[in-house]
Amino acid sequence: MRILGIESSCDETAAAVVENGTVILSSVVNSQIAEHQKYGGVVPEIASRRHTENIIPVVQEALEQAGMTLEQVDAIAVTAAPGLIGALLVGVNFAKGLALAKNKPLVPVHHIRGHIAANYLAHPQLKPPYLGLVVSGGHSHIVEVLDYTRFHVVGRTRDDAAGEAFDKAARAMGFPYPGGVILDRESQKGNPKAFHLPHPKVDGSPYDFSFSGLKTAVINLLHNAQQKGETVNVQDLAASFQATVAQILCDRFLLAAKDLGYDTLAVAGGVSANSGLRELLTKRCAQQGKALYFPPLSLCGDNGAMIASQGYYEYMAGIRAGMDLNAAASMPMDALDWERAF
Repeated sequence: MRILGIESSCDETAAAVVENGTVILSSVVNSQIAEHQKYGGVVPEIASRRHTENIIPVVQEALEQAGMTLEQVDAIAVTAAPGLIGALLVGVNFAKGLALAKNKPLVPVHHIRGHIAANYLAHPQLKPPYLGLVVSGGHSHIVEVLDYTRFHVVGRTRDDAAGEAFDKAARAMGFPYPGGVILDRESQKGNPKAFHLPHPKVDGSPYDFSFSGLKTAVINLLHNAQQKGETVNVQDLAASFQATVAQILCDRFLLAAKDLGYDTLAVAGGVSANSGLRELLTKRCAQQGKALYFPPLSLCGDNGAMIASQGYYEYMAGIRAGMDLNAAASMPMDALDWERAF
């Protein structure tokens, strides 16, 4: 079965064709990073306009790369939640138009479920149940992946997501957008033990995260140094910040795995590309004898292939949407009833 996946939840217009949930036949991503860079972050109105301009050529290229016509596609999957509402609406309405015009099944996909499915494209041997860690610019979740379409969130951030904290800390250090990627690169040149930073915890919720205080600690450290006329080695600070975030994520994730009895773990989302997190989690899982999966770097960020992959599993579970499908800026990833969700 061949699924066309469409993704437009933030600033990447993406489309892909995936066969049986695991084989990528094509994948096209049009990034807007260069345009948003001058503003220091994503401007939702600009993102929506660029999606409108890019979505037709991106989908056409995905079909051409796969050597297929739209008639040969078995279903159309689209990110319907969560994300920037204007950006989501472009993808949802375009997918609805294609489904209506070609009489194809329309499958709504949750963006975070899509990130988890990126691992199936690289590691088809990975099968539920297992424990997942989803870390991105807007989300930090520890998730029991009970089946391909059944999830139970056991831990989440109470404030900033890990990726958001990376970007804000990077901006405070003077790094350009996209800050998290630059911070990761600069951290390779610094001493991760140069600064002692806080490890915030949430009382009564051992698997939850809180990164706001850590981000604020970095900002205050920089402001205090500036007021005193002191110079901060930002490479050391970047290395210390990255090591602290990686430590927090690993500690919570592995604690949940121990308590819930999981020996198979998978990481997903944009921050899964972070070198510090990959290195630490790989080391600790090897020490504990746990199987660990990461998507390749090409599938860590937003892409259409992950949406097509999850779309296949949602389709096989009987999930369909009509022409009344709407987009939602926020939505729990373990919600199973799309009609009620909207």
